[in-house]
Amino acid sequence: MPSHTRRSNPLINPERPRLALGLEGSANKLGAGVIKHTEDGSSIVLSNVRHTYITPPGEGFQPRDTALHHRKWALEVINDCLLKANVSMHDLDCICYTKGPGMGAPLQSVALVARTLSLLFEKPLVGVNHCIGHIEMGREITGAKNPVVLYVSGGNTQVIAYSRQCYRIFGETLDIAVGNCLDRFARVINLSNDPSPGYNIEQEARRGKRLLPLPYATKGMDISLSGILTSAEAFTYDKRYRPDGKQKSPEDEDVITPADLCFSLQETVFAMLVEITERAMAHIGSKEVLIVGGVGCNERLQEMMGIMARERNGEVFATDERFCIDNGIMIAQAGLLGFRMGQTTPLAKSTCTQRFRTDQVDVIWRA
Repeated sequence: MPSHTRRSNPLINPERPRLALGLEGSANKLGAGVIKHTEDGSSIVLSNVRHTYITPPGEGFQPRDTALHHRKWALEVINDCLLKANVSMHDLDCICYTKGPGMGAPLQSVALVARTLSLLFEKPLVGVNHCIGHIEMGREITGAKNPVVLYVSGGNTQVIAYSRQCYRIFGETLDIAVGNCLDRFARVINLSNDPSPGYNIEQEARRGKRLLPLPYATKGMDISLSGILTSAEAFTYDKRYRPDGKQKSPEDEDVITPADLCFSLQETVFAMLVEITERAMAHIGSKEVLIVGGVGCNERLQEMMGIMARERNGEVFATDERFCIDNGIMIAQAGLLGFRMGQTTPLAKSTCTQRFRTDQVDVIWRA
């Protein structure tokens, strides 16, 4: 058998500290963060500021309204970010922004801000893939070496593993993302959007006592979520459903509550995610799982994934809401890694791409 030689890390330590400003605005979170890469190769988060566009209960966020929110708050968020980092625009080595994927109008608003700052202060631009930002920040914070990555957010659901300078997608949703599924169901049962629909579903699910039958739709390494959402919504039209969670009479025992539906939805969807993640672990022989994306904050998902990982003598890595939920610092981290390898985005190509797949990025900073 031929021996497999491990490639050396192409990313060398910088000769001096490097600073990057990251701007994120692919959905309803506007984020700005400053990161510092030191001479010994470590990364230091200097600031990480975020402002969220929150809509009334029962409503989602529209691209136009979200873009207006980002334009309104951009200067305040960026100024606050620089103030907390104790740096000025002149100190930065580059400005990083989310190129995609995401909602078109919000992406364009943040890209416009990034281009303007680049021109005003004569700083190079670096366009960043949103998912790569999540992965690289997750690896930096948790110390995971070469994990299977479960990327779960409002717009994306993917199982990913690294190979030959590419984050390769092993499995993904065939229709809607897990975060979108949870958010839409939260609107169905009229849960608040503050701080987020997914968080409120998690809290409601903890009070659930009944596991209701919902479609379990794994298809090889992929999953389908639209049918589960439809089935969960159908239970809200059942004569046993009680929106207030209360019995109408002492004899009214066979009832379905919003908490039961949230519990059932979480358990079914998360079981599917654990299954396809375990398959990817078996395929590449990994003992590590890294959960990234907004839904990665969910403690029940982390608990279920942990049970599976321990059975395989593995380990789960996850971050808290500072880094799981969309933020500017993850864009700064991935952008600065690329910048140190010579990657920049010319002004003429500083566009946005709503569909920018994870496996389209050349991960030249990894061996």
